Amino acid sequence: MVQENKKKNVKKPSPRRSGLSRFGSVVKWMFILGIIGILFVGGAAAGYVTSMVKDEPVRSEEMIQQQVGQNAITGFAYFRDGAPIGQLRTEEDRRLIQYNDIPQIIIDAVLAIEDNNFNEHNGVDFKGTLRAVKQKLLNESVQTGGSTLTQQLARRVFLNLDRTEDRKAKEILLSLRLERFLTKQEILTAYLNKVPFGNGSNGYNVFGIKAASKGIFGLDDLDKLNIAQAAYLAGLPQLPSAYSAFNGIGEFNEKAFKRAIDRQQLVLRRMLEENKITTSQYDEALKFDIKSSLAPHTKKAYATYPYLMMETERKAAEILLSLNEEKNGTTDTASSSDNAVLLEEARQQLMTGGYRVYTTIDKKVYSAMHSISEDSSNFTKDSKTKGIEQTAGIMIDNKTGAILGMIEGRDFNIEQMNYATQMVRQPGSTMKPISAYLPALDAGLIQPAGILDDAPIILKDGGKGFHIPKNANNRYQGLVTARYALNKSLNLPALKLFNEKVGIEDAWAFTKKLGITTLTEDDYRAQTGVIGGLRYGTSVEELTNAYSAIGNQGAFNDAYMIEKIVDSEGKIVYQHKVNPEQVFSEQTAYLMTDMLRTVITEGTASTVRRDYKHFKDIPIVGKTGSTQNYGDVWFMGYTPDVTLGMWVGYKEQINTLSGDTQKRQAQTLWAKVMNAVIDKQPDLFVTDKFTQPEGIIKKTVSAYSGKLPTALTDKFTTDLFNAKYVPTESDDGISKAKYITYNGVNYLPLEGTPEDFLREKIVVKREKPIQDLVKELLAAFPKMKDHKSLEYYMPADAKTDFPTEVDPRVDDGAAPTAPGNVSVSYSTGKAVITFSPSGSPDVVGYRLYRSLNGGSFQKQAVIMADESKVFSPGTPASANATFYVTAVDVAGNETASGSVAGGTTPTPEATPTPDQGPETTPPTDSESVPGEDIEVPGTILPTPTSLPSGEGSGNGNSNSGTAGSTNGNH
Repeated sequence: MVQENKKKNVKKPSPRRSGLSRFGSVVKWMFILGIIGILFVGGAAAGYVTSMVKDEPVRSEEMIQQQVGQNAITGFAYFRDGAPIGQLRTEEDRRLIQYNDIPQIIIDAVLAIEDNNFNEHNGVDFKGTLRAVKQKLLNESVQTGGSTLTQQLARRVFLNLDRTEDRKAKEILLSLRLERFLTKQEILTAYLNKVPFGNGSNGYNVFGIKAASKGIFGLDDLDKLNIAQAAYLAGLPQLPSAYSAFNGIGEFNEKAFKRAIDRQQLVLRRMLEENKITTSQYDEALKFDIKSSLAPHTKKAYATYPYLMMETERKAAEILLSLNEEKNGTTDTASSSDNAVLLEEARQQLMTGGYRVYTTIDKKVYSAMHSISEDSSNFTKDSKTKGIEQTAGIMIDNKTGAILGMIEGRDFNIEQMNYATQMVRQPGSTMKPISAYLPALDAGLIQPAGILDDAPIILKDGGKGFHIPKNANNRYQGLVTARYALNKSLNLPALKLFNEKVGIEDAWAFTKKLGITTLTEDDYRAQTGVIGGLRYGTSVEELTNAYSAIGNQGAFNDAYMIEKIVDSEGKIVYQHKVNPEQVFSEQTAYLMTDMLRTVITEGTASTVRRDYKHFKDIPIVGKTGSTQNYGDVWFMGYTPDVTLGMWVGYKEQINTLSGDTQKRQAQTLWAKVMNAVIDKQPDLFVTDKFTQPEGIIKKTVSAYSGKLPTALTDKFTTDLFNAKYVPTESDDGISKAKYITYNGVNYLPLEGTPEDFLREKIVVKREKPIQDLVKELLAAFPKMKDHKSLEYYMPADAKTDFPTEVDPRVDDGAAPTAPGNVSVSYSTGKAVITFSPSGSPDVVGYRLYRSLNGGSFQKQAVIMADESKVFSPGTPASANATFYVTAVDVAGNETASGSVAGGTTPTPEATPTPDQGPETTPPTDSESVPGEDIEVPGTILPTPTSLPSGEGSGNGNSNSGTAGSTNGNH
C-alpha cells in the first residue's frame, strides 16, 4: 500500500513544447501587453483630455438650445415715411434667416468648401481631420481644414476663438453633444447666422449669410444670388479679414478682393467635384464679373446722421427701460447710478436685439434744417477764445407733439452733445408767455387791452439787500397795455404778473403742465425766473414743446420722436399714443397767439419780420428772448401746424454774443430754417390761418384802466377779449385833481402854495401810486450797493400820477434866497434865459419877468423847482427885452434875482404880484399828460417814443431771491 502511494507521487516528465505553441504564447503575451499598453495610453490620453475639459460644464439640452438660438441681431432706425435712417450703433451688421429661406445653392457652396461630409458625421469628421493633417504636413496647396461645421459652431457659441491646447478637445466633445440635441438643419442655420463674412460696403462687419448678401452685394433676397456670388460668400468665413473686399469704412480693397476671388474659384472647383454644379455652370460662374456686382460704397448711418442716430438710440433705450420696469414691476430705481446701469442694459438690448425703431423725423424737414446749420456762411467767424457759434433747433407738429426735425449742433466731430435735447440754458424772455401771460390770461387776470404798470419793483436779493430789475431800454414807460408790454418785451409788467397777479407757485405749476421738467426748488424763490432767472434753465425741446401747446389751441402733447418699436420677430413692442391734455382754454390760446402776432408785426421780432418770405401764405407768430449780456438768444415761433424753436450761443454761456448780427442770430436762423422747410416740405403747412374760437369779442376800453370808459375817459384802446372776462366795471383809473409837481412826483399842495404853480388836470390813479414807489425806493437805496438816481427810476408818465401825499416841503419862515447868474442868449432868434437856482429847500418854483423897451416888468412863465433852470418865452431878439427871475417858496414868499439880463436897465418898480400882467402866458409843460392823445385801438398807453430795436440782457444764473441781474430781456 505504501509502495503504491509512492508510485502515485512520482512525477512524470513534461512533454517538449512545439515551436508553434511557443509562438502562440508569445503572440498571446504580446497581445496582452498591447492591450495593457493601449489601455495605459488610452487612460493617459483620457486623463489628459479629462484634465483639459475638467472645468468645462456639461451643458443641458435646454442650455444648448438657448445659447445656439441666441443671436445678436442688428437693429435699424427709420424716418417717418419708412425710409431707413440706418443701422443702430454697432460695428456689426447681423440679420437672421430661417432654414427654409436659405437657397440650396448657398448650402451646397458652404458644405462643399467647409464640410462635405456634414450630413454623414456625428459632429466630428475623422477622415476630414486626417486629410487636413496630411495637407498640413505635406504643405499642399489646397488645405481644407479639419473642423466640421458643428465644431465651428460649437467654438463660436461656447468657446473663445484663441488657439489653445485644450480648445480642440472641448470643441470635439461639444460637437458630439450638439449633434445629440440639434438637427442638421438647426446646426446649419445657426452656423450661417453666426459666422463672420468680413466688411460690407458701408464698413460694418457683417455676420451671417443674410447680412453678408446685403452688405457685400446689396441683395436683401438671397434667392437673387447666383452661383458665382454664392461661392464668393461661402469662401469668406475661413479668413474674413483677409478676404474682405471692403475696409472698415467701406472703401474697396483690391488685394483682399483678389484673395477672395482665388478662394471663390476653389469653392467652385469643390462644388464641381461634389457634383453640386455642372461643368457649364462652373464655366459660367468663372466668367461672372463679381467686382461689378459688389454693393456701392455707402457711409455708415453714424457718419451720415450721427446726431440723429445717437438721439434715436437714446430715446429708444429709455423706452425699453420703461417697458422693462413695467414688465418687472419696478418703476422706481434706487439711485441715479442704478438707473444709469439699467439704462445701459436697455441700450445694449436695443443694439443687439434686432429692434426696428420708427421715428417721427421727416427726412425732408431734417435735411432742410441741416442745410442751414451746416452752411458756415450763416454764422459768424469762429473765435479763438469762444469757439464756434453754436445753434440748436427743433420742429414739432402742433397736433400730435411729433418731432419732425431738429438741429442738434453744427458739427458732430466738434461736439457730440445734442444741443436741442440735452442742453439746458436760461430761456430769457421766451419764458414770459409761458409762465406769466398765459396763466394770467387763462385766469382772467389780464387781457390784451389790460393795463400793466411798467414801473420799478424792489426785490429782496439775498446778501445784496435789494435789487431793482430794469428793461432793455434802461427806462420805465409807466402804464401800458399787456399787448404792448409783450410786443416790446418789457420786463417789469411780466415780473408783476409772475410775482403779484399769478404768483410764483401757480406760475410754475402751470409751466410744469406744459412739459418744463427742469424747474428746481430754488426756482420757487427766484422772483426773476419769468425773465430767465432760473437755477438751470430749460431745453430747446421742452420750451418749443410748451409753445406748441399754444398753436394746438391750449392742448399739450408731450413731444416725442419714437413712433413705434418692433422686435426681431416683427412684434410691435411699443406704439406711441397721442394723449393731449387741455392745459388752458382755446380762447386763451387764441388771445396769446394774437399777442405774439404783433410781437412780429410791431415788436422786437423785426428780423423775422424782414426775413420770413411766406407771410402771404403761412401765418406765423413768435417771441424773442435773450439772457444776460447775450449769453443766449432765442426765437420761439409757430404756424397753425408746426412750432419751431431756435437757440444760438456758445458752448459756455460765459462766452457772450456781441454785435447786432449775433444778437439777432436766433431770429435770422429761424426765418432761414422756416423758409427752407416750407420750400422742401410744403405739405406740412396745410392751415392758412389761426382759427378764432367762439367766445372772442372785440371791445373798446379805457386806456387808463382797461375798464369801461366814462364821461371823463378821453383815451381808449380797442382789442380782443375772452368773452368771459370782458370788463363790467367803469373806468376808475383817472380823476381830476389840483396838484403840484416836485422831483417828478405829483403832490397835494400846501395851503399857501401859489396858484400859478398848481395844475388841475386829469391824472392817473394807478395800483401803486408814485408817492409810494418813491418811499420804497428811498428806503431801499441805503441797503443797495449800487443804484441809480431817484429820477432814473421814475416811469415816463410819473407826472400824470394822482396825488395822494401832501407836498413834503415845509416853509422855513423866511423868504427864499434869490436865484442868480441870470443871463440871456438867443437861439434861432428867440430869447433863452438861464439862471442859478435858489439855495432854499422850500422853493416850489421860479417866475420869469420881462420888460420891453424899458417898460414895466410883466410875468411871463413859471417853472417848477425840479425842472431845468431854463426859460424859453419866445421873445424875439428885436424886442429889446430885459428879464429877471424870482424864487417862490411853499408859503408864497418871493425873492427877485439881484441882476437883470438883456436890453436897457429898467426903472426899478415894486415887485409884481404873482398874478400881475396881461401878458401872462400859461406854464410850459413838456411832459406827456393824460388827455392829450387818443390811442389807436389795440396799441399802447402812452404813445411811446421809438425804442431801440435790439434786445437787452436778461439775468444770469443765480440762486438768490432775484437770481441775479435783470438788465433787460427781450
